[in-house]
Amino acid sequence: MKEETAFELTADELDETSSLPLYQQIYTKIREAIISGKVPAQSKLPAEQELVQSLGVSRITVKRAFNELAIAGLVRRYRGRGTVVTYDATAPTVKGSFENLIDGLKRMGIETQVQLLDCEMISPSPAIAEALELSRNASVQRIVRLRILADEPFSYLVTYVPEDIAEAYSEDDLATASLISLLEKAGHRPCEATQTITAVPAEAAVAAVLGVTTGSPLLRIHRIMRDATGRPVQDITATYRADRFQYEMRLTREKNSDWTAE
Repeated sequence: MKEETAFELTADELDETSSLPLYQQIYTKIREAIISGKVPAQSKLPAEQELVQSLGVSRITVKRAFNELAIAGLVRRYRGRGTVVTYDATAPTVKGSFENLIDGLKRMGIETQVQLLDCEMISPSPAIAEALELSRNASVQRIVRLRILADEPFSYLVTYVPEDIAEAYSEDDLATASLISLLEKAGHRPCEATQTITAVPAEAAVAAVLGVTTGSPLLRIHRIMRDATGRPVQDITATYRADRFQYEMRLTREKNSDWTAE
């Protein structure tokens, strides 16, 4: 662990007349310093009592600010050791794109490493059977994998593939190759996808695997892929660390069309 950072926050930087609570102001100032890289990963933040004295605020205020930083996945708090920055501003961030979804996913498979956590053949739930357009007595392969980017957990993936398609590759393949390439190998090249993107708090089990604090914000994408015949070939729920993944989209306004006001 690095020594305590030179990061400083003074009482003059806080506005007691603002509608923004003091804990939120403290959180925002520290967050900006961490995201910008001014406070590097593994640095130790000033002790709570030190900030209480220098800022002239209550310990509850500082404690809440630190807790918010932990929930956001920027720091980790250790009893007796203080608060340590976990966010690495120098680590790479992957960007996804609606325009190049399939190509982007293939590229992601090359740029990241995959760890197979679980693989089994099961009976699908009613929701999975419906999504993959299978009968209730069909079987699907359930695959749980972790993707790693620059030696850091990046995404947690739970995938369902129809049994007849899954027979074309092995578990060893799942530990080394992207599912996009394996689906192509099976003769079911994904040609289109329907997906839903939501923000979710990290559940305890997922947080442990991704190396974030329970309740940290995560980006969750549920995607159903179809091959050239229109057959659903994959149902995947991908949960990404919000500090390691961004989704980009390009919006074009048609001539003479109206935009909905926000």
